[in-house]
Formats: sequence, structure tokens, C-alpha cells
Amino acid sequence: MNKVLIVVGDATETVDTLYPYYRLQEDDFVPVVAAPIKRLYQMVMHEVKPGWTITKEWEGYTIEADIAFKDVKPQDYLGIFFSGGRAPEYIRYDEDLMHITRHFFEAKKPIASVCHGVEIPARAGCVKGRRMATVEKCKFDLELCGGIFVDEPCVVDGNLVSGRTYHDHGQYIGKWIKMLIEARDAAK
Repeated sequence: MNKVLIVVGDATETVDTLYPYYRLQEDDFVPVVAAPIKRLYQMVMHEVKPGWTITKEWEGYTIEADIAFKDVKPQDYLGIFFSGGRAPEYIRYDEDLMHITRHFFEAKKPIASVCHGVEIPARAGCVKGRRMATVEKCKFDLELCGGIFVDEPCVVDGNLVSGRTYHDHGQYIGKWIKMLIEARDAAK
């Protein structure tokens, strides 16, 4: 088993998505892009510009979904990554995605989340008592759902690894990849 889900939707953050997508391949994992339906998705780039108090958004690259949420058999996947951007705010209402999310938490498989990605496990009821990093503007969602906000570039809570933004990828993605390698080796 070496397939890992990457959850996206329209307005998924480009760097949040592509860094783990290619990083997974470096360690012989197969990243599988999952979305509401199987089609091409427009990603975006996010940055708080100097002097701005809100996030500026530009169009980024596109990414093709390999599979629709309704067709995912979560038992076939080793881990999952919740990308950031605006997508989680909208796709978190998809019941198939909620089922997938709960599977990974219940099975204690390696999970990673960045930025707004926290909105998905929060909506699925999976963050109660869990420590997570996210952006300040998602602190409310996390805490409202019982999670514990930590303002650090890498937070590890059991099988869950999280970072605040793509600026933290170098801090938390490696820890998640290590968990995936250990899980893959244990399954052999």
C-alpha cells in the first residue's frame, strides 16, 4: 500500500498542494488527488502582501482530480493530506469527504493538514482535544470544534501533523512522510 490522498477543490492553494504532491513521489508514494468530482481544478496562490491585513489571491496552476470523493475507498490509502486555500471552506460540506476524513482519524493513519485544511477535520468532528497548527483566521473554527490551536510551524499530535501555511512545509511535511514510511513498512 503506497497510495496517499491529497484533498483539493477549486481555490486550493497551489504551493500547499504541489509541494506534498511531489514530495510524496520522492519517497515512492503515489499521490492521488481527490475532489468533489473528477475534473480539472483551478488552484490559487495566497499571500498577505506587505501593508495588507487580508490575504491577496492570484490564480495558480490547475490540477486534475484522479478520483471523486464518492468513489474513494479510504481503506485503500495509507494517508491523507488536507490542503489549504479557500477550497476547504466549501468542500467540508461534502458527506463523502466527511466519511473519508473520519476513516483516517479512526484508523489512526498518517494525516497532514495545512492552513485552511483544518476546516475539513474540524467539520468532520475529528479535532476535539487535538493540537493543531493553522493560520490565525482558522483558530476560531478549530477551537469551536474542540481543537487546540498552536502557533508553531510543526505540530505533531499522534498520527496528525500540521503546519500553518506553505512557509512551514519544510518543518512538518518531513515528519508526515516519516510516518507514512513507517506505516508502509509495517504493512509489508
